[in-house]
Order: sequence, then C-alpha cells, then structure tokens
Amino acid sequence: MALSNDRRIGKHAILLLLSDDSDEHLEWLKQLNWKSCTGKVGSMDAHKVVAAIETAAKKTGVINPDLYRESHALYHAIIEALNGITRGQVQIGSVLRTVGLSFAVLRGNPYENEHEGDWVAVSLYGTIGAPVKGSEHETIGLGINHI
Repeated sequence: MALSNDRRIGKHAILLLLSDDSDEHLEWLKQLNWKSCTGKVGSMDAHKVVAAIETAAKKTGVINPDLYRESHALYHAIIEALNGITRGQVQIGSVLRTVGLSFAVLRGNPYENEHEGDWVAVSLYGTIGAPVKGSEHETIGLGINHI
C-alpha cells in the first residue's frame, strides 16, 4: 500500500495550479491516466466557490455527476481546501471577506497498487481580504479525499 513518490496527488494538484507551463504538467498527468481541470472563481460567498469547482469537475468529466460518492468526495476536498484559504473558518462574505481564486482539481490513484482506487485533490491559490481593492493578501489551500 505504499504511496508512490512521483504520484503524490496533492503535490501534483498544487504544481498544476501554480505551473507556468501547465501543458507540460498535463502531459505528465495523462501518462498517469489522471483526470484534471482548472478554473477561476471570485466571490464573497463560499457556496459560489464550491459550486464553481463542482461544476467544472462535472463538466470536464473529472467526476461522474451521477455517482453521489464522487460528488461527496469532491465536496469534502473542496471544504478542506477552503479551510486552508480561510484559516479554519469557512466564512467569507459573512465576515466581510472576498476571494479571488484559481483552482485545480485532480483525480487519480496515488498508490502503487491500482486496487487502492482513485483519490481527488483540490488546490486553491489567490487572494483573500476585505472587499476593497488593495486590501487583500495571498492565500493557498489543499484538500484531498478518497473516492
């Protein structure tokens, strides 16, 4: 059940998100037979961030929208990543904060044994702060869950 060093799903989700050359990274992920999507979202509402990431993952085939367990796994990975962004308080607009985020969703098996099954990772990077231009700072979050 060893976790393979070159298949660390969280590391790859962050690298995909922050990569200046995402095409090269996507080629590597294709070789692993992993699925991915990226996007951007800005909002004062956490539920809009969740919805944007879920919609992108469903539309691109990263998760099957007809299987509850896949949507459920993605939801928990998103909430875990949002915990990192918001420092443990998944609140944005209710505490007068707004986010401008890029995201990456990655699905694959990080283990050497294929029977371990797929996991999903969500990485978020961007800014958070008061809804006043120039009153924000950088932030990053990562969430990983088994499917």
